[in-house]
Amino acid sequence: MAQTTALKRRITSVKNTRQITKAMELVAASKMRRAQENALRSREYRNLARAILTRISELTDVTKHPLYAKRTIKTRLYIIVTSDRGLAGAYNSNLFRQLTTELQADQAQKIQSQVIAIGKQGAKFLARFKDVEVTAVYENFPDYPTANDIRPILNTIIESYTAKDVHTVDILYTDYKSSISQVVTSDRLLPAVFEAVPIPKDLEAAEFEPSAEVVLDNITERIIEVQLSQALLESKASEQSMRMMAMKNASDNAGEIIDDLTLAFNTARQAAITQELAEITGGAEAIK
Repeated sequence: MAQTTALKRRITSVKNTRQITKAMELVAASKMRRAQENALRSREYRNLARAILTRISELTDVTKHPLYAKRTIKTRLYIIVTSDRGLAGAYNSNLFRQLTTELQADQAQKIQSQVIAIGKQGAKFLARFKDVEVTAVYENFPDYPTANDIRPILNTIIESYTAKDVHTVDILYTDYKSSISQVVTSDRLLPAVFEAVPIPKDLEAAEFEPSAEVVLDNITERIIEVQLSQALLESKASEQSMRMMAMKNASDNAGEIIDDLTLAFNTARQAAITQELAEITGGAEAIK
């Protein structure tokens, strides 16, 4: 009886756990849909911004702009986008693995490393490193950040770069491919770079007033902001997708454990019943 009682308690406990993981799965699925819509909706804006920069680069020398100046790398600043909460599968661990690889490579090349952590999990992880300077930590970042939310980070990296306190700025985030595929990605924010992308026909005929140089001065910070914003949106969609899958796997595993415990419970109960019948039969035979 003691064994069956313990099994019943374990079954009840696992069922309660499954209810929690199932609820968290549904919440993550709802958040994932919104985050996915936000990420996909702004991708076209980012791509158009890159197309405009590509077109301007054909009309002027972008390397003369201070935010495009390339320097010998002695100090590198990383922006790592993590989550505030756990239970998101390998979302944070994949980022930490990539960051550790990058930091080790910098250490081998005698490059100083600085990090801006977005998310509580990133701040906790960085506390383990002695030779890494944590410039700032941003917790409870909005799911859909506005320009005002991003501005403090943008000002920090631009001021550090223009003051030559850092010589390059990279962002590590998880790029959302699909609900089952997310890839840790490293993008260069500073010095500002551009990728040659197809230019729409109407953009080829566009004229820049008062000049391409003046337009470049005014949109460079905006394009960096767009890249940073898109990385945050991609990360949020990836986080919710991986949390949904982690909770789904937890619910499925809980179901399998319940089945195994139920089988063990039925076996133990049947054994107890058989034992009781045997004792009754033995007692009846002894009376005869």
